[in-house]
Amino acid sequence: MTFIDYFAAFILVILLLTGIAVFIGLGLAPGYIARNRNHPWAQAVEVAGWVTLIFGFVLWPLALIWAFVDVPKKEGVK
Repeated sequence: MTFIDYFAAFILVILLLTGIAVFIGLGLAPGYIARNRNHPWAQAVEVAGWVTLIFGFVLWPLALIWAFVDVPKKEGVK
């Protein structure tokens, strides 16, 4: 094997590791944001982020939006 073959294999491994890191980061993002914002359903947002990312990326932005949405407080409740 030549130098270019080793270099191509190295680049392929780097791209694979980067893809895995991005996938994990995207899966963690909604839950992390929800926990930091003290969202009342932070764990549900976290699960929704992973499930929608794994089973179809199309709905993942909804989980991210849900992480930013605060639940309005009722008037009589303190």
